[in-house]
Amino acid sequence: QVQLVESGGGLVQAGGSLRLSCASSESIFSTKTMGWYRQAPGKQRELVATITGGGSTNYADSVKGRFTISRDNTKNAVFLQMNSLKPEDTGVYYCNSWNWITNYWGQGTQVTVSS
Repeated sequence: QVQLVESGGGLVQAGGSLRLSCASSESIFSTKTMGWYRQAPGKQRELVATITGGGSTNYADSVKGRFTISRDNTKNAVFLQMNSLKPEDTGVYYCNSWNWITNYWGQGTQVTVSS
């Protein structure tokens, strides 16, 4: 059973920073596209950022220039550096692992940004 374990969430004031981490148990981690998604109360889950096995990245317009996704294939880990946080960034952040065959989700970590 594949496990994705997120950490690093918490409460931060607007303008602050957080760094989320996701540890994967997959042996083929380096080949997977990894992503961060978030879900605010009463809203649908939305894409935040993705990174391919080769390091190509994609960001939601709302986080461009503030968030950075990265990965360390030697540690089977993906990260999300979040700077200049806004109250609208509040939500549960989920780690995702995807390829054409499998799609896995972590349990989520809460990020709360106070104004």
